[in-house]
Amino acid sequence: MEILKTIKKNTILLLFITSIVLFFILKDNFDEIVKALSSMDYKYILIAILFYFGYLFFKSIANYRTINDKKRIPLLEAFKHDVIVQFFNGVTPFSTGGQPMEIYMLTEHDIKTTKAADISIQNFIFYQTALVIYGVSAVTYNFFFHIFPKAELLRKLVLLGFVINTLVAVGLLLLLISKPITKKITSFIINVLAKIRIIKNKEQFEEKVFIKLDEFHDGASELRERKGLYLTGVLLHLVSLTCLYIVPLFIVYSLHDYTSISVLETLTSSAYVLLMGSFVPIPGASGGIEFGFMQFYGNFIGGSVLPAILIVWRFITYYFPMIVGALVFSLEKKVKE
Repeated sequence: MEILKTIKKNTILLLFITSIVLFFILKDNFDEIVKALSSMDYKYILIAILFYFGYLFFKSIANYRTINDKKRIPLLEAFKHDVIVQFFNGVTPFSTGGQPMEIYMLTEHDIKTTKAADISIQNFIFYQTALVIYGVSAVTYNFFFHIFPKAELLRKLVLLGFVINTLVAVGLLLLLISKPITKKITSFIINVLAKIRIIKNKEQFEEKVFIKLDEFHDGASELRERKGLYLTGVLLHLVSLTCLYIVPLFIVYSLHDYTSISVLETLTSSAYVLLMGSFVPIPGASGGIEFGFMQFYGNFIGGSVLPAILIVWRFITYYFPMIVGALVFSLEKKVKE
């Protein structure tokens, strides 16, 4: 019941922020933006939607492959889980609500909570590894081709986000190799943070962190014995992210523009936008992610066309899956009741 109250509060906040963002996007060129939206070729919009569902589908396959060794569930059920997770990720800051919901749904299939947590952690490791690989590729591509000359500050923020995500991935790999080493490094960081008074109760905080590290280690350590699963999971998440990152290209095509931006530029821009969005402590990174999209894609597309593309992209990749996830979750609740 408490989580539902939190969701309602976050939804109200999200609607408020969305209204403000839409106001600033539409206020200067409302007529031109509406004209651009109405002139879109909707077969390309349908392709963009299909690619978004491809993103969910390949994530579901990775999830299904991980679950399979624990307890077989249908692929369609794994896909439904991912749809519901999109809703809980969307209404919580830093997408923190999806993982607990994923664990809960797995326990509904007679999977023990500890095993469900292991599955969730393993999928997180796959995703984080794939995210870093994509980040390395995007940063390298921009380093050589300088495709973002107008976004110097944002490029630095993205680079910081990339470094943070890389450190998370390195930490996860350390858990695979050695829990004692990871604990020593973590203890050192906590001591530094305690000395500069960012952490007040060091012992209590350290205890909570070590409990989480133990949970992550249990989930991560299994992957040492299942290297094939790890490689498959990372590959599936790379394909999944590619499906997500390519969505804006088809929205651009829907406006009969086939030359302004290439496939590689689209993938790099999307990677940068979503890396920057990880900084915004608001559900869906609302406000920050729209700003980042305008800045990075503004290097290739201008005028009233850019906000039109942003509106459709944001709807396809955030609001639409949130609506679908909420409906599926509600139907699930009614069936169980």
